[in-house]
Amino acid sequence: MSVAGAPIARIVVGVDGSEASVEALRQAQRLATPLGAKVQALACWEYPQMYSGYVMMGVEGFEEGARKVLDEAVAQAFGSGIPENVTATLVRSHPREALIDASRDADMIVVGRRGHGGFGGLLLGSVSSAIVAHADCPVLVVHSPETAPDGSKGS
Repeated sequence: MSVAGAPIARIVVGVDGSEASVEALRQAQRLATPLGAKVQALACWEYPQMYSGYVMMGVEGFEEGARKVLDEAVAQAFGSGIPENVTATLVRSHPREALIDASRDADMIVVGRRGHGGFGGLLLGSVSSAIVAHADCPVLVVHSPETAPDGSKGS
């Protein structure tokens, strides 16, 4: 965590491919640009709990699937001109633990208000709530561009 008054150098964004996480990436970059900060898009993957203790044939696709979601989210946020200060990181962990761990060295965490549920998505409203409650740095929770905080349609 940065010392009070120190410049913001690293913003970590939880990415699960949802519209809210793509918007979180855009907002983090919007904040990072004038600050000269780095943006780390962080996605997570895990084997489903039913596989704990052993690995069955065919489960190796989980990591590749998560990598694809991460790469597509970054491309969706920035198009073909991905900013030089943006990096994408994939970790094998639960999103809650990975983002709380990342908050120890980050200056800010940015997450979408709601992600996808189940295997298709890795950030849930409960993950965002946990990050707000337990992060070691400031947290920005971003709403999906389709729905404004008051429930109206965004532009």
